[in-house]
Order: sequence, then structure tokens, then C-alpha cells
Amino acid sequence: MTLILFVLIFGVVVIAHEFGHFIIAKANGIKVLEFFVGMGPTLFSFTKGGTKYSLKLFPIGGACMFEGEDGVQEKDEATGEYKELSSGAFNKAGVWSRIATVFAGPFFNFILAFLVSLIMVNMTDVIAIRDPVLSEVVEDGAAAEAGLMPGDMILSLNGRKLKLYQEITLFMQVTYQGGDVEVVYRRDGEVHQTTLTPQYDEEYGRYMLGVVNSEFVTPTRLQSFKYAWYEMRFSVKATFESLGMLVRGKVTRNDVAGPVGIAVNVVGKTYEETKDYGWRSVLVSMLNIVLMLSVNLGILNLLPLPALDGGRLVFLLIEVIRGKPIPPEKEGLVHFVGLMFFMALMVFVFFNDLRNIFL
Repeated sequence: MTLILFVLIFGVVVIAHEFGHFIIAKANGIKVLEFFVGMGPTLFSFTKGGTKYSLKLFPIGGACMFEGEDGVQEKDEATGEYKELSSGAFNKAGVWSRIATVFAGPFFNFILAFLVSLIMVNMTDVIAIRDPVLSEVVEDGAAAEAGLMPGDMILSLNGRKLKLYQEITLFMQVTYQGGDVEVVYRRDGEVHQTTLTPQYDEEYGRYMLGVVNSEFVTPTRLQSFKYAWYEMRFSVKATFESLGMLVRGKVTRNDVAGPVGIAVNVVGKTYEETKDYGWRSVLVSMLNIVLMLSVNLGILNLLPLPALDGGRLVFLLIEVIRGKPIPPEKEGLVHFVGLMFFMALMVFVFFNDLRNIFL
């Protein structure tokens, strides 16, 4: 079951990303030579409308191959020779058409994330949606000493605006670096501001505000769109906060997981923990993983690094500024170096996953 769920989750996330590239390329007249999901040897394929659709052996990754992109050309089956690039070649399309095509992959990941969030927030019998409203203030806690009371809605912490109660937890566990915290809150319709100093809790081993929220929200159909946006927004914030921890050196190799680690330590363990509560609990848990992975893939692909969509967008934006493209051989070399780096990173992550699982 873990393998099945893992394949389904990764398949949905990857297909959404590659379909974004595919549909916008088609809309701009760019020829798609192959659309495939997975990596490695081809299990089966078929050709329709000039595009080859393939399913690969290993259920990780995928690609949408455009004619003319990084020297990719169509081969004549009769002669075995490469054909001349057609008018639908990627590098013959207008620069804004290419920008839209490259950007569409990550953008469709955010569309998927929003749709998944929308499904989740309409399953209120399973998912806990909470506004950043205090239902209880711990006696002698940091919040109580700062004058906060039950019923107060926290609007921001150190300038970071909040929409969900779980963002308070994210702030304290990931963002907070010590010192005082500026709190903006609403009480009886009026906005107030105070300063508090989080207290270290020996039992939990971290700093805490001393607040509790046990009141769940049941949104209307119209409100569900707002809360779906809030859920996706939280995933985006969590991803950026995690990247910040990585840059600050707060992440160890034990905190890094690749496909194997996600399958075993995330999908597998989550399934085992929720299966006794019924299929709806399993579904919401799996959808939450889809949400986080889709947002992660969208954001990471927009980073301005070679071989990623963000790296390609950098070259395209330079082309807009210069009025002419960077020589293809130079751009191709940069992306090749980036690809080699990410392949080496994949090998490291793979063995790191095995180490974390078995050692």
C-alpha cells in the first residue's frame, strides 16, 4: 500500500507540473516531442498528435521534451537521421511564449495545491481548521503576562501576518530565533499591540507562547475558497522557512529526504498512523502530502539555478533585456553542469535515505 500511495502521489504532482509545460507549449505552437512520467527504461508508450507519451520504470520525475530545446531534435525513423528543426521548435518561438511555457510547470503545481486544499477544507469532519484565535491562555505563561486573553485574534508575530492558528506553531518552531516577540492582535473589533517573551518549556524542549486553540472552523462553501488559499499559503510559508533553515545551517542530513525517504518515512508512516481512523482520514493525510510536495516542487523549480525552470527563466529574462538570446551552446553548458550537480545530489540523497531507514 505504501508503494501504491507513493506512486499515485508522485504521479499526480509530476503530471501536474509537466502538464503545465505541455498545455502552454501546445497553446503557443511549440512542438512537444515526448511527454513522459517516471525515469529510466520505458514500460509502454504511444504516439498521438506528433507527441510520444511514455511511462518509465522508476516512479520519480518526468519531463516534457520540446523540439529544439537544448539541441533536442526529431529523428527520421526511415533514415535514422535528425530532421531539420520545424517552425514549432522551442527556440523559434517568441521569447514570451517560451517564458510562459517554462513558468507554467511550477504554476500548475500551485494550481494543484489550491485544488487539493479546496478538497481538504471541505472535509471538516476530518481536517482541523483553526483561526488564530485564543481559546485559552496558559496561566503565568508568556501570553498571559503580556495581557493576552481568550477570544483575542492574533494578527501578526514580529510583522509576519497570520491567517491560521498553525502559523503560530510554525513561527515558534521554525522562525523564532530568540528575544521578544511583537504581537498585533484584535480584541472586540479593536487592534492592539503588545510585546511578550516566549518561555522555554522543559517538557516539550522548546520556547512557547502559552496559548491554546481548541475551536475548529466549519467554513461555508464560499468561505472554503478563502481557507483553501490559507492552507496553500501556509505550505508556501513552511517551504520558505525550511529553505531559510537550510541556508542558516539548521538542517542536518537526517532532516533531508528523497523519494525513498518520503515513501517510507512520510507516506508509509502516515498511512499506518491514519488507517485505523477510516479511509477519509487516510485520504486527507495523503492529500496533505500532495499539497506539501506540489508546493515544494513549484518553489524549488523557480529557484534561479541551472537545469531548473528558474534557471531557464533567468536566461530568457536576460534575452528580454538584451534583445537577443544567449548563445545556445553557452546556455546548454550551464544547464549541463547544473544537471550533473543535481544528479550527484540525487545519488547522495538516495544513499542518505537508505542510511536513515536502516541505520
